[in-house]
Amino acid sequence: MARALAARGETPVLATAAEYRELVESAGIAFAPVRPGFAPFGDYQALLRKIFDVRHGVRFIVRDIVMPHLRVAYEDLGRAAEGAALLVSHPLTVTLPLIAEQRRLPWASVILSPASLMSSYDPPVIAGAEWLHALQRLGRVPYQLVFSVLRLITRRWEAPLRAFRQEIGLPPQQGLAMLEGQFSPRLNLALFDAPLVTPQPDWPENLTICGAALHDGTLSPNEREGLESFLAAGEPPLVFALGSSAVWVAGDFWQHAIEATRALGRRAILVTGRDTPTRIRELPPGIAVFGYLPYSMVFPRALAVIHQAGIGTLSQALRSARPQLIVPFAFDQPDNAHRAAALGLARVLPLKKLNGAMMARELHSLLADAQYAGRAADVSRRLEGVNGAERAAEALASML
Repeated sequence: MARALAARGETPVLATAAEYRELVESAGIAFAPVRPGFAPFGDYQALLRKIFDVRHGVRFIVRDIVMPHLRVAYEDLGRAAEGAALLVSHPLTVTLPLIAEQRRLPWASVILSPASLMSSYDPPVIAGAEWLHALQRLGRVPYQLVFSVLRLITRRWEAPLRAFRQEIGLPPQQGLAMLEGQFSPRLNLALFDAPLVTPQPDWPENLTICGAALHDGTLSPNEREGLESFLAAGEPPLVFALGSSAVWVAGDFWQHAIEATRALGRRAILVTGRDTPTRIRELPPGIAVFGYLPYSMVFPRALAVIHQAGIGTLSQALRSARPQLIVPFAFDQPDNAHRAAALGLARVLPLKKLNGAMMARELHSLLADAQYAGRAADVSRRLEGVNGAERAAEALASML
């Protein structure tokens, strides 16, 4: 989005954790650090394990990362916003609306996946409570009750934020900051693809479905040569990828992937993360491991894509025209997986049922039914030319 804004003559600043400075500045975008970052929480892998805990991960993010650091985040974001004409929020940047309110600045929000909309007409699959989704057959009331419970929990978690608002002289907020309060009264940018959703009457106002704002990194000449050599050496491979976060908590996923690949007599590529630990005991012939690959370069050349349904990974997979096997880990991933399966292009394998034999069976069913590939091709055609970053930049520029 920042690149698309810069191309329109704007001057975007990305304000986020200090650990991203090199990545942002190497892309030619101005950077501003916002605490706490990752350093105060110790070992990064241990931190990711806490975050990805299905039962307690969201509570840990809100109560242990966001709320105890409201003041420093507010201070840092306030410095980054000096001279700004417009602010753009993430669901977890809960101090940004405070700064916008104090300085009377316009602000827009981004919505990363359909689950964040919390619609009772189109209820999300909730990680760790996937069984609840069957209740939608009873109408809206069961999910309205579920959302009421979530509101009570969230209200307790947000007590420090209410106190901080009072401390800095702002009136009490109407509603909850991390639910309806995350949405801007002026502009809400949905950075996911339209085929995943049907607009609902309880969505926030002023919402624009932009489509995914895709980002690919780069490969060194040696990495590119290695990829092209492997692809040229045989039939299209199964491509296993877990995005940018789940790779840190993959456990035995890669070993199961190897077992499934061997059972099917196929070739495979494992995209395991450049710095992440893996549990690969032995690498058979016909299977290649890469720390990083641009998904837009490798997914369309796959036999099938196996992934966790993080919204960024899913967005790339939807454009690949390839059938998908999805193993969701946490957060919005079970809901994203459900939506992909509803499009008829994917099968879903719950993480708790994951092993090599089950993965092989699911992949066999996926590859044996040509309808999965046909529907994947249909969705890919629907997304041709959809550039969420450019659409978001256009909407923000119009707001300016």
